[in-house]
Amino acid sequence: MENDNNIIVDARGKACPTPVIMTKKAVESAPGKTVTVIVDNEVAKENVSKFAASISYDVAVESREGLYYLTLTPPGGAAQHVRMENQPSVMKCEGTLESQTYVVVVTTDAFGQGDSTLGKLLMKNYIYALKELDNKPSSIIFLNRGVFLTTEGSEVINDLEELEKIGVEIISCGTCLDYYNLKEKLQVGSVGNMYTIAEKMSKNRAVVL
Repeated sequence: MENDNNIIVDARGKACPTPVIMTKKAVESAPGKTVTVIVDNEVAKENVSKFAASISYDVAVESREGLYYLTLTPPGGAAQHVRMENQPSVMKCEGTLESQTYVVVVTTDAFGQGDSTLGKLLMKNYIYALKELDNKPSSIIFLNRGVFLTTEGSEVINDLEELEKIGVEIISCGTCLDYYNLKEKLQVGSVGNMYTIAEKMSKNRAVVL
């Protein structure tokens, strides 16, 4: 929903990190326009506010009838706002974290310690968030119980397939698939051996879960 100068993002009822992703897409699709984001919980309000601050947008928050209305205004007004990557004088320096290739190594089917139901929800949200990042990993490697995420019954197969389609390599440990009797149930990506996995981890920055 939008008018000539304002984009409306209705993120009510959306789980983290969806409100931030919706906001990011709105900002990128209409540079220079004001964006109003509607959320229904404190966490989403804080996350959207932090995102706006990270891109130097001003944020005004209004609370009405249990909802938060966040108005994001570009710096300098609509006429002066231009995305930095479109400016020839701005370069991404080699060696920064943003420009480094990296791999994600997933060793479990649940994110973090504690309640397994919460951990699986967090892992699902993490895989979805990876899909929306500008700087996506070159590979996602699944080890140990992580292979349950690439095999039959996984709730993240669709997201992993989308990542694979845009060039992210999906690798599942062959030994792990054999151990859990899952090799015939692999739904996405390819089977990898430990030498290949070790090589990829040694040549790239590795994020290990």
